[in-house]
Amino acid sequence: MNTIEFHTWNSIVRQLDKPDRVVFDLDPGEGVKWKHVQEAALLVRTLLSELDLKAWLKTTGGKGLHVVVPLAPELNYQTVKSFSQAFVRHLAKTIPERFSAISGPANRLGKVYVDYLRNGKGQTTAAAFSARARPGMGVSLPVAWEQLADLKSGAQWNVQTAREYLSFQSRDPWADFWSTGHSLSSAIDRLT
Repeated sequence: MNTIEFHTWNSIVRQLDKPDRVVFDLDPGEGVKWKHVQEAALLVRTLLSELDLKAWLKTTGGKGLHVVVPLAPELNYQTVKSFSQAFVRHLAKTIPERFSAISGPANRLGKVYVDYLRNGKGQTTAAAFSARARPGMGVSLPVAWEQLADLKSGAQWNVQTAREYLSFQSRDPWADFWSTGHSLSSAIDRLT
């Protein structure tokens, strides 16, 4: 296929119009230290937890992190995107010195932009285990929340180091992800 990066929709073919996950892409702006990206991931996880939503973590293979919530495939893309947008706006309004809900480099200087646009129909996110077509060829990998403090970047592993790292892992940090499918209805009601 002559492809380096693999990106996926947030749904499967059998239920293409019903997302089975919501992705929050933490993208650090100019001047953001890595420790602030790590704190941002924890803050996103905490707010999701307050909405009774369990989240999983993965590196992006680039500058940031992905926080992913598995969903029961029952709502359409527009509803899921609207929820993610409301979530990110609430986060940016609550902690404006750390978060931006508006894309564009000028809007995220010294802040983490939480990209909710990846939750629209036809939008994609770098797949787990995908290499990234960037300098260093980082790899997006699922990680456990307990590993967050030890991560050095969103490109912690690359095409030369990912295989060795994975060969020493004894458990899948996302094992429970596949059997968890949240309903967003309660979270939508609580957030709006």
